[in-house]
Amino acid sequence: MVLLRLMIAKQSIENLKSNLDVVDIVSQFIELKKSGANFKACCPFHGEDTPSFVVSPQKQIYHCFGCGVGGDSIKFVMEYEKLSYPEAIEKLASMVNFSLEYENNYKKIDTTLISKINEYYIKQLTHNSTALEYLKQRGISDFSLEKFEIGYAGDSQNTINYLKANFLNLADAKELGVIDSGQNGLYARFIERITFPIYTINGTLVGFGGRTITGHNAKYVNSPQTKLFNKSRLLYGYNLAKESIYKYKSVIITEGYLDVVMLHQAGFSNTVATLGTALTKEHLPLLKRGEPRVVVAYDGDKAGLNAAYKASVLLAQSNFSGGVVIFEGGMDPADMVKEGKVDTLNTMFAKPTPFIPFALDYIIEQFDLHNPQQKQEALKEANGFLQTLSPILQEEYQSLVARKLNVSNQLIQVQHFENQRVSQVQLSSMDIAELSIIKTLLNHPELIEITSKELQSQMFQTHSQEYTLLLQNYEDERLRGLMLNEQIISYSSDELKQQITLLLMPFYNKKLQQINFDETIDFRQKSQQVREIKNKITQLKMGKLINI
Repeated sequence: MVLLRLMIAKQSIENLKSNLDVVDIVSQFIELKKSGANFKACCPFHGEDTPSFVVSPQKQIYHCFGCGVGGDSIKFVMEYEKLSYPEAIEKLASMVNFSLEYENNYKKIDTTLISKINEYYIKQLTHNSTALEYLKQRGISDFSLEKFEIGYAGDSQNTINYLKANFLNLADAKELGVIDSGQNGLYARFIERITFPIYTINGTLVGFGGRTITGHNAKYVNSPQTKLFNKSRLLYGYNLAKESIYKYKSVIITEGYLDVVMLHQAGFSNTVATLGTALTKEHLPLLKRGEPRVVVAYDGDKAGLNAAYKASVLLAQSNFSGGVVIFEGGMDPADMVKEGKVDTLNTMFAKPTPFIPFALDYIIEQFDLHNPQQKQEALKEANGFLQTLSPILQEEYQSLVARKLNVSNQLIQVQHFENQRVSQVQLSSMDIAELSIIKTLLNHPELIEITSKELQSQMFQTHSQEYTLLLQNYEDERLRGLMLNEQIISYSSDELKQQITLLLMPFYNKKLQQINFDETIDFRQKSQQVREIKNKITQLKMGKLINI
């Protein structure tokens, strides 16, 4: 029985965390070697020959000093397996044989019924010569039929009879989008259609796509929106393609189920398809897994070109690399595989038209550039698209638009950001004493509240940003690296008090000097501030300001 998690109880997650050991978890994916108090390995997230990936059993964290990645057991599984947070929690629970608990006010949906229907459809295909002949003519092999679990949904009443005969709950079947009710009673959603089961990334069957072979008005239909099925967040074949996508860092997006099946059959196992809908923002989190190069492979008809344009704009604005491949002459990827044009496909997928040039060409081609008014509209549309991109990309493609429109570069209205100050946290030069104070506080968080009353970020000459992150309890690669850097020591209580005193003494002496020479402060205020600072300096000398 497959249960779909809707919400895991927070306390259950905390209990799971206490059962995790980061060394045990990480070592199930990569080989770790003991190195002092820690363990080391070559980082699995970037290529390297010298191990810079450190796992600390004491801190229960990992950190790579090469690329900066790091976190706990959950973060590692999320990054290594390309899983969402809930998926990683469930993966870890299964690894350590821990039983998760779910919120009582959320229903666990039993997907056994939809799996049973899938088995029924697969069996029905073996008895339908018309459907089998169609698939054979399209070039689909027996291996692909089995791999993609392709089936056939026949007469509506037969499907309902199957549900009843196997004592499957009709209300659940309706909730899962297998059947529906109308004026004439219950009816099956899929009638006389070849069926393509649709899975989530973690292998849960949530719905179907169906292609007619008897001339229904709608060539393709999908399961309706349910608690499990949202076509704007799913990609057909992703569950089968994900390993290749992560391995080769490339994904091919097509328009149809048969394109996916045939391209996989030809060796393009990183192929997926949208479910009869345009690529949307909701697809982007799924596409970002593994940070692949994206190739949009659509038909050359009007609908395909329009969909490719919209996808190009979306992907360009979201900083995806890759491009567009358009199939001309009424061909689609499935047709080309059937005709043995695999080498041609390889060439096309290797050199797609980048997203931004494709989008600009599409925009400009909608207008007659011999007509001054339409040329003005083309310029307006092209400018509008460019200004949705980053400043660097705007500058890069400014001249391209000017050439295509045969106008001056000055008419391409890119937004300039040279004079804007971009706030970025930059790595500081190293001050061992300051870093040792921060590391001590990281190791002893109970001291943070005590010291923070007097120790402020501006008192650190070099590492004020790191101290600010510490106070904010912010997970940052510099703090992880600091905790695992064996060259930075952690002070005892007495040493910490002494080092903070050495940090504060020059700070207050300098501040005292600044106030004495500040002519903008009236005498009364200056006298009061001088007394307060001198009092702090006296307390520092007596060891009373910081009471650790």
